[in-house]
Amino acid sequence: MAANGMRVLAPTLLALLLLSLPVGQAFAHGGVSVEDDQCILTAGLYRAHFTGYQPTARGSQEFCEDIPVVDRAIIVVDFIDRALREMHVDVRIIRDVDNIGNNATFEDLGSTDDIERATLHYRAPALYPSGTVSVSYDFTEPGRYIGLVTAQRPGGGQIFRSVFPFTVGVNDTTPYIKVVVVILLFAAGLYYFSERYRRKAAKT
Repeated sequence: MAANGMRVLAPTLLALLLLSLPVGQAFAHGGVSVEDDQCILTAGLYRAHFTGYQPTARGSQEFCEDIPVVDRAIIVVDFIDRALREMHVDVRIIRDVDNIGNNATFEDLGSTDDIERATLHYRAPALYPSGTVSVSYDFTEPGRYIGLVTAQRPGGGQIFRSVFPFTVGVNDTTPYIKVVVVILLFAAGLYYFSERYRRKAAKT
C-alpha cells in the first residue's frame, strides 16, 4: 500500500535531505577561501585573514564573507604573510553594479574610471606595520558588493590584488530551493515506479 511505499522512500529522502543541508560556510567564493574555519584572502603570492563584524546589529559575531543585515559593518584584514606589512595597502568597497557575482575578478571590474564610479569607500594606500587594516562602512542598501585590496612595495613594483565579492542583507535561498525541488521530483518518480512494481507483483 501507500504506507509501505513511504516506508521504502523514507531512508532515501532522509539521506538526500541531509546531503542538501548547508554546512556552515564551506563554500567560499571570489578571492576568499575557507581553510580550517578561517577566511583566507589571497593577493597574488600573499595571504591575509578576512573578518567582518556588525557590532551594532550582531555584537562580536564574526562573518567570513557575507554581511547579514543592512547596517554599519567593520571589515578587518589581518596579514598572514609578514611581507604585506612592508607594502602600501589600500582597500575599496565597490558596489557590484554589473551583478558580476561570486566569481568576480579584477578584470571584471572594468577600467579605472569604472572602478572609481562604483567605489563607495576608499582607504588610501598606507603601511600597516601592525599587520591589520580595519575599514568601517555604513551600508544603507541590501545587495552585492565587492571588496578590493591592493598591495605594492614602496617605490613601485609589482601590484598584488585580491577581489572578494560579498553580499549585504541578502539571504539567497535559491540554490536550496532548487535542491528541494529535485528531491521532490526524485521522490515522486521513485514512489510512482515502486507502486507500479508492487501492483505488477501483486497480479503475478
